[in-house]
Amino acid sequence: MEPIAKLTERVAIFVLLLGGIGMLMSMFLGVADIVGTQVLSIPVPGPREITESTMVLIVFGALAYTQVRRAHIRVELVYDRCGPRTRAAMDVATDIAAIAFYALMLWQATIEAQFSYQTGEATFGAVRFPLLPARLFLVIGVALMIIRLILDLITDLSRVRTGAPPPVTGPEITTPELRN
Repeated sequence: MEPIAKLTERVAIFVLLLGGIGMLMSMFLGVADIVGTQVLSIPVPGPREITESTMVLIVFGALAYTQVRRAHIRVELVYDRCGPRTRAAMDVATDIAAIAFYALMLWQATIEAQFSYQTGEATFGAVRFPLLPARLFLVIGVALMIIRLILDLITDLSRVRTGAPPPVTGPEITTPELRN
């Protein structure tokens, strides 16, 4: 299981970097459009359409990497007060619910990608930007998230049996006054 976990982490980092590139692209395009429209009176064609598609890249590019780090938002009011086995059981329930949610999303995203492929779907506006790349990236991002959730589910199920603490994913806080 460890080689698969390492591979998914590397792929998640690569996809995260693609999302970062998409964010930079959107940012520069937005600035160019504002400067072009407000200063030079020459608008840049198609920034809205391209930004819409890169939003999928940005959001779903970071999704699996955030799961690798186990950094998704959670309410820790009860979680922090429970023992390791109870925490692991809560994580198992969360993993199962998330897998079900993302499986439904993957199913619908696949249908949308097939539709985009068959029809040559594109955005409306000054520039007709094809939607298939964004739809495919959605499928890839969600599929990667499901794979990571399955790996985490396996880990969390073993934690329920052994009572092991949750894996540390970020830098440890070593200063005693910051630990509480």
